[in-house]
Amino acid sequence: METLARKLIAKASGQSSVAVGDVVVCKVDLAMIHDSGGPRRVKPMLERLGRNVWDRHRVVVVTDHYVPADTNETRAIQALTRQWVVDEGIDNFYDEQGICHVVLPERGHLVPGMFCVGGDSHSPTGGAFGAYMFGIGATEMAGVLATGEIWLRVPETILIQWTNHLGRFVTAKDMMLAMCGEIGMGGGRYQAIQYAGSAIQDLPMQERMTLSNMAAELGAQAGLIAPDDVTAAYVRAVGGTLAEDWEDYRIEAVDSVRDHLTFDAATLSPQIAAPHSPANADDAGVFRHTAFNVAYIGACTGAKYVDLAAAASVLKGRHVANGITLKVAPASLKDQNRAEADGTMSILEEAGARFLANSCGICAGYGDDRLAEDEVCLSSTARNFKGRMGAPGSKVYLASPYTVAASAVAGEMIDPREMMEG
Repeated sequence: METLARKLIAKASGQSSVAVGDVVVCKVDLAMIHDSGGPRRVKPMLERLGRNVWDRHRVVVVTDHYVPADTNETRAIQALTRQWVVDEGIDNFYDEQGICHVVLPERGHLVPGMFCVGGDSHSPTGGAFGAYMFGIGATEMAGVLATGEIWLRVPETILIQWTNHLGRFVTAKDMMLAMCGEIGMGGGRYQAIQYAGSAIQDLPMQERMTLSNMAAELGAQAGLIAPDDVTAAYVRAVGGTLAEDWEDYRIEAVDSVRDHLTFDAATLSPQIAAPHSPANADDAGVFRHTAFNVAYIGACTGAKYVDLAAAASVLKGRHVANGITLKVAPASLKDQNRAEADGTMSILEEAGARFLANSCGICAGYGDDRLAEDEVCLSSTARNFKGRMGAPGSKVYLASPYTVAASAVAGEMIDPREMMEG
């Protein structure tokens, strides 16, 4: 049976079908780069090749890592990025508008059936829209920008099915941490992971984006979700254009029985992952009474509008505990504006939140708010590798925005249901 991954790759390679293990050359529908790994790295390579961007309409550039640019070096990088965009005539440039993985879909660039690459390891986010999207390095990106093509070995598909429905205060982040804990950081074996089942269909698009994004944490190349009416409604709402055949990508199939995993959403509890790996996940209750001093709601997996709203639902009428610093970095300016308009940001502020820029920020180890030695952070980000968010002696635990917010109020790590349902 044809899988979604193979159908997307076959289309991109101009073939009627492809088989697992085939090496094919695919035409790229969209290439996304950001300020950290983008123009400053690909510009010299393109100049040596004597090439310009193959199609300025198919390239999206986002500044999100060196934001705000607070040193001479970062200001120079941003100036180079802006000038390169002008020189190449790039149509789609989003300057300090938020994190690339959130900005790209919210501006209507991702639709079912596309084949895309991104200059960032969390580029599999695009798979939430029924598009094949994966991350590549600067050298491969230079090749894509010069030719509009990239080679690919057709991967197997691992189908991860989530049956039943999630309970209250349990989110896509909890699903991901549970999967990391169960099958490990290399569980995807560099293949295509596809999420399916009733619990997946229940999720709004921004929650689905978290699942596809964190396919990278499972060691997968791509994280796919078959498009449905939820996908179509989102794409139309943000001004995207659906192809007439978009429903042809409603495929949920697996290459072999051994690559079909099942999880029960109804039994899932809020999760927390201990340092220094998302695979160190367990039920939040196991971490009861664990002390921390920084609560961070940020990043592409933890500060989209749905994440800000989740945190606000916990923090409304409450205040963070003494000794806890709550930092919030909305994932995009568009989501921040929406949260300001409906009062979500006011709730966070009244609870004691301090707001940071719409950027990758300390999730990627940038900016003045990096963690200091011996600081312990409970974070809604995707990764908690040693030293990633600051000093090597700092420690990062991962959780959903519900869990981060409730723990910030309690002054220690807790299952959010203890506060909201107790």
